[in-house]
Amino acid sequence: MCNLYNIKMHSAQLKKAVGSYIDLTNGASFDEKIYPDYPAPVLRNNLDGVELGLSRWGMPTPPMYVKGEADKGITNVRNISSRHWQRWLGVASRCLVPATSFSEYAHNPDPKTGKKPLHWFAINTTEPLFFFAGIWTEWIGVRKPAEGKQNHTLFAFLTSEPNSVVAPIHPKAMPVILTEPEEYDMWMTAPWEIAQELQRPLSIDKLIHNEINTMG
Repeated sequence: MCNLYNIKMHSAQLKKAVGSYIDLTNGASFDEKIYPDYPAPVLRNNLDGVELGLSRWGMPTPPMYVKGEADKGITNVRNISSRHWQRWLGVASRCLVPATSFSEYAHNPDPKTGKKPLHWFAINTTEPLFFFAGIWTEWIGVRKPAEGKQNHTLFAFLTSEPNSVVAPIHPKAMPVILTEPEEYDMWMTAPWEIAQELQRPLSIDKLIHNEINTMG
């Protein structure tokens, strides 16, 4: 399960990839690692077109799995047949999550450090921009007890079975990755019967195992 990804992006790159959009970040550039519950840039539909804004990573958890008042959120969504997730599969709740690489932990610890190595994946060694197929929502609730109940804008992205690049490291799943303009448009505008075809492993010729960090 991907719980850490990286984004290195400025507005010119984003406009080249997706065209015009309403920028709620005031032209901000991004160069950071994104962990669960961190704010991250997300392209989403609104009444006036596509907008870029910040959202916290982690959609509302199915109530049966929330212990106590705080909901830490779900970062990766696989089971789209669940009624909990189906409410957010329509065009209005879909988003594009920009990224330049993502990571998965190995199963076994490194014998020297005792920590599980962190493996990074990217489109190629230059780490160009791509997008996760995401969903988003506005939510009122408690993410951290110290914060209390607040209004939040949340997102997560879909996962699928892994391709042969990711499977040796993480055999359960990989993020749904979009790399072509027609895929971006399909995810953001097509009926679900069509858009759901994008929940598939990325072709192995479009992804590389880019780096191993033995420090965890």
